[in-house]
Amino acid sequence: MATLLVKNSHTLVTMDATRREIAGGGLFVRDRVIEQVGTTDELPETADTILDLQGRHILLPGLVNTHHHFYQSLTRVIPAAQDCDLFNWLQSLYPIWSNLTAEGVYVSAQLAATELILSGCTTASDHLYLFPNNCTLDEEIRAVHEIGLRFHASRGSMSVGESQGGLPPDSLVEDEAAILKDSQRLIEQYHDNSRYSMLRLTLAPCSPFSVSPTLMRESAAMARAYPGVRLHTHLAENQSDVTYSLETFGLTPGDYAESVGWLGEDVWHAHCVQLSDDAIAKFARTGTGVAHCPCSNMRLASGIAPIRKMLDHKVPVGLGVDGSASNDTGNLLQEARMAFLLARVRHNRVADMTARQILEVATLGGARVLGRDDVGYLAAGMAADFITVNIDRPQFAGALHDPVAALIFCQVDRVDYSFINGRCVVDQGQLTTIELAPLLEKANHLAQQLIEPS
Repeated sequence: MATLLVKNSHTLVTMDATRREIAGGGLFVRDRVIEQVGTTDELPETADTILDLQGRHILLPGLVNTHHHFYQSLTRVIPAAQDCDLFNWLQSLYPIWSNLTAEGVYVSAQLAATELILSGCTTASDHLYLFPNNCTLDEEIRAVHEIGLRFHASRGSMSVGESQGGLPPDSLVEDEAAILKDSQRLIEQYHDNSRYSMLRLTLAPCSPFSVSPTLMRESAAMARAYPGVRLHTHLAENQSDVTYSLETFGLTPGDYAESVGWLGEDVWHAHCVQLSDDAIAKFARTGTGVAHCPCSNMRLASGIAPIRKMLDHKVPVGLGVDGSASNDTGNLLQEARMAFLLARVRHNRVADMTARQILEVATLGGARVLGRDDVGYLAAGMAADFITVNIDRPQFAGALHDPVAALIFCQVDRVDYSFINGRCVVDQGQLTTIELAPLLEKANHLAQQLIEPS
């Protein structure tokens, strides 16, 4: 069994039960699992691979991304959608997204995964909910497997088009029986619920304004028939979303989620910007999670999610960068910084969020939202998913009295090392698993084809 020793960090941030921060700390890994955490002099002296951080790196758990739309990486900054709120933004982009191909799904997934990994993400969920031109979730799964990201693939769906009162065009919706059939195929083909799994499946009907209550209920029943298959959707993203729920179902978003069986420890909802106090209480009682996406919520002028209130009520909260057509980047460390700042701005109270609290949301919080007890903190028996940030960078100059807080207060563009499942996927700031230049060239070509199909 291969061994790995990481030693002599400046500070090791464990995020364990006591939130230990170990000066000069390190890790010993055997066969992709952490065997020992402590000061360097407490660890074994030899290993098959040794990484000496020479006292210049913060070592911490890999970050967890709980909401994304990888395919949108090919449609950033589309002029017609730059100044739209949620519904108008979607309606501007649906015609472009209808040109998506299987190759586009594959390339956009690798591009999005690259951004996430370089910004410290080691586990991510993605929500693919449209399947034109014979696109399938299989292409995305293959792409992410090749790049080495620990992945929760969400089989999204849209089934209620404009003619039935939904938002998406009829050309982009699917038959509900076909959705459920493909969902079952994907679960049985790919879902791995074992500890340290690199791939798990989620069922994710897109939103209240694009699927029926029947599909919500039947998806929940299917997911709960398989161990570890979770449920995910968008909820209460902005005021128009709330208005749609009230006018269509006669229920607030939280009550609607409850009516279709979408509360529970196996469920998490994206955004929840306009979630009521009553719904927050229901989420807390049932362990229902939230993916907080601050940059997207700002970009679309949706509002500021009340995550301080959610956290105070013990609602599971993780971070999500959301799709790159509404962010328009995929930097998870940046997302943590924005979440930290917005939490303070919401009620003009600096006490509402500290740097270490948002790091907890980005690691432990995300792991809890995704139902994982094997990632999110560094301790014996945990997966060897960790990152380092070299403090010898201009952004940290003058901040070395608290470099852990500097991860959030100061801007970090990328990590220096990242290990996922014990494998080095970022080495001195460079991705090791694929060549970046050909990927970028292909992505730009496919992005142009989406706008101007041949």
